[in-house]
Amino acid sequence: MRIAIVDESGLRAVVLEEGLREAGFDDITVVPPRGGFVARLEALGPDIVIMDLGTPSRDTFEEMLAVSRALARPIAMFVDASDEDMIGGAIDAGVGAYVVDGFSKERVKPILDLAIRRFNAFAALRHELDEAKSALVERKLIDRAKAYLMKSRNLSETDAYTLMRKSAMNQGRKIADIAQALITAADLLGDAT
Repeated sequence: MRIAIVDESGLRAVVLEEGLREAGFDDITVVPPRGGFVARLEALGPDIVIMDLGTPSRDTFEEMLAVSRALARPIAMFVDASDEDMIGGAIDAGVGAYVVDGFSKERVKPILDLAIRRFNAFAALRHELDEAKSALVERKLIDRAKAYLMKSRNLSETDAYTLMRKSAMNQGRKIADIAQALITAADLLGDAT
């Protein structure tokens, strides 16, 4: 597993790195959060990112949250102090483990495990949501195409659906693709419902 540590403090980065090595990890890179570090992180392609922010300013914290959104990787974030806005921002950015005043090398491995599990759970939920949204869009397309066929060809709802399904099977396409093509053609002809 490739791990990136984002940390300005060399001393804390060393402690984190020791904890990771003791836990059996050896592909570890420390990336100071300065000048183009996001591009360096993206090029590195870590499996997980550990951000040790200490006591960040609001600007630094917001910058780290933007980084976490852009990377789409499990992220564990260590801070020395926090408030509700910082916690909310971290959750919204998808930070999997947000640890306040809990910096010790013995805790690094369990915190990484938590960040990975939460990231995977969140990614699965996001995938399910995307699939549900896609299915809803397809359903609306199909319903609109059925309505067009019912009106223009004087078909029942069942017959309109059967006609689209048969066309999809004959062409080896999804019924939603047929519905989209039908709606596009109707729009071009000025017959859309």
